[in-house]
Amino acid sequence: MKKPAQAKPVERLFPFVLRSRNLLVGHETLRRNKGKLHFVLITCDLPERSRAEILRDFAHYPVVQCYVAADLEKFFGVQGAKPIGFRKSGLAQSIYAELKGHRINQPMTKSKPPASPPTPPGAPIAS
Repeated sequence: MKKPAQAKPVERLFPFVLRSRNLLVGHETLRRNKGKLHFVLITCDLPERSRAEILRDFAHYPVVQCYVAADLEKFFGVQGAKPIGFRKSGLAQSIYAELKGHRINQPMTKSKPPASPPTPPGAPIAS
């Protein structure tokens, strides 16, 4: 008889982020590295104004909100950092998959332009 699998904490992957140098710390660093960014993690103690700015600046990227600044210091050794990002990598995909439930912004959807109505049979074709 198998025991139910216990969920492993995502924090077990954080030391590998440091070793692989896939961590981007700070708003300006994130802004400069948008092309390399997989997702953004912001802390729960981030001021509302800064939170809105991050959501606006990184609307095309998943933004996850969990932990507090003290947790980031404990996990990554970064003092006072509230927004951090993860570079595109398989490791970042794994971390994001586990933190996906904490996502606070909706994925951007590309809307299709309105289609023109169908031309009835026998109607002249506009040139």
